Amino acid sequence: MSRVELYAAIRRDHRGGMSMRELERKHGVTWRTVRKALDSAWPEPRKKLPPRASGLDPYKPVIDEILRTDLDAPRKQRHTVTRIFHRLVEEHGADVSYGMVRYYVAGRKPEILVASGKAPLEAFVPQTHQPGHEAEVDFGDVTVRLAGELVTCYLFSFRLSYSGKAVHRVFASCGQEAFFEGHVHALRTLGGVPRSKVRYDNLKAAVARVLGLSRARVEADRWIAFRSHFGIESFYCQPGIDGAHEKGGVEGQIGYFRRNHFVPVPEVSSLAELNEMVEQWDRQDDARRIGARSKTVAECFALEQPLLMPLPEEPFETGRLFTPRVDRYGQIPVRTNRYSVPIRLIGKRVRVVLHASHLVVYDQNVEVARHERLIAKGAVRLELDHYLEVLVRKPGAFPGSTALEQARSAGKFTPVHDAWWAQAQKIHGERDGTRALIEVLLLGRHLPHEYVVAGLAAALPAGAMTADAVALEARKAAQAETETDPASRPSPANSSANVTSLHEWKLSHLPPDTRPLPSVTPYDQLLRHRRISGADHREGAQ
Repeated sequence: MSRVELYAAIRRDHRGGMSMRELERKHGVTWRTVRKALDSAWPEPRKKLPPRASGLDPYKPVIDEILRTDLDAPRKQRHTVTRIFHRLVEEHGADVSYGMVRYYVAGRKPEILVASGKAPLEAFVPQTHQPGHEAEVDFGDVTVRLAGELVTCYLFSFRLSYSGKAVHRVFASCGQEAFFEGHVHALRTLGGVPRSKVRYDNLKAAVARVLGLSRARVEADRWIAFRSHFGIESFYCQPGIDGAHEKGGVEGQIGYFRRNHFVPVPEVSSLAELNEMVEQWDRQDDARRIGARSKTVAECFALEQPLLMPLPEEPFETGRLFTPRVDRYGQIPVRTNRYSVPIRLIGKRVRVVLHASHLVVYDQNVEVARHERLIAKGAVRLELDHYLEVLVRKPGAFPGSTALEQARSAGKFTPVHDAWWAQAQKIHGERDGTRALIEVLLLGRHLPHEYVVAGLAAALPAGAMTADAVALEARKAAQAETETDPASRPSPANSSANVTSLHEWKLSHLPPDTRPLPSVTPYDQLLRHRRISGADHREGAQ
């Protein structure tokens, strides 16, 4: 137990009637300790031991004099710790170590600077923020387990200074696209723009160059256009750690959000799923109180929101434009990664709009590809559908293609596909069976993926290893979806194994026949006419 607890126990037992000697035996202390405990409930502070003498003590005045002389010396010709150590050894024959000198100089130099009156005065002045006038923005890194892999992402935070209302967003990078998209999401969530200024550090997404020690900055052109569009007035903090206190609200907010919501490390399948969780956490944090405030964040924000400036009606394109050329592999380079496009575009230049979480590829204003943005550097993302035309002519390249492996990893090429492919190869041979599978995959351009899988699952047990049969079953599944409740959507596990032939299906879907039923009355009249004619002939013969 602590000494305070020991004193409390001795005083309690003494009030119970125990003698001094009994207290000594019970608590294992001397009579002096018992007497001190009975005299005062609070122990006396421990006496500090005098500092031990060291071999540097005779030379401390010499070091102090050197440091005082340096106050008036040119800035680039002042003593370093190494120079002081060498002078002590060479000029005074000191038998000391370099570590002893460094430790003493580190503690003594600031004291001499303060005593001379030349030390800058570091003080912080409390600030009052007006509602709807100021905000702070910053990025913070977070680690998440994304699709089973531990990756580092970036948490964007936009915090209103008055209410403390903060909006967060997680991105794969902290580039200019994420910087802009984070602003757009935050401003739409808040419902307006701060009227006075928004505080930033010197992010490369906004600042192209810092001009000396002043507040002046050379801003990026797209950032200037973005600020002008939304009416944002920027304020840049001092570079480095010295300016962190100038936007301490968002610095502390990121730390709070990371400690309370990213511990333990979240496990998600995509950044979209993670950002849905982040939005929910933001709503939960609205109910908390910051420091000693009497109102919650939501209550303060209710007072602040009507004072924000309205948002512009026109949207702002936050993506970055690239115009790469498609190589012979049907891929385009974007930043440090490569993405696939339809092979018919090989050799042409395409227009790419890179966003924070995805990119869109256009050919003459027509969207031809859309990919989720890669996080790792030097990675490749391929879409199997982009290579189907060439794989029809080269079916032997299909089994080992990288696009096929990525489709399997993404769950687009299912075990049902593999089972149907294996059966088709047994019936039609390796080449023709693979070509039949590729023709099935081409159906995905006209039918949803789940209906194609349902068609494969229905055709497999019946041995219908043709693309036409799969297309028929896929359309039947789509038609059943429109005629029945969405909850009864067909799946590969419960699809029917009875495959209808195309001829039978056409017969069952013929339009209703409105013609009258045939009658034999005209034939009966012909028979009577013939009997009458035969009787007249016999009478004439008689």
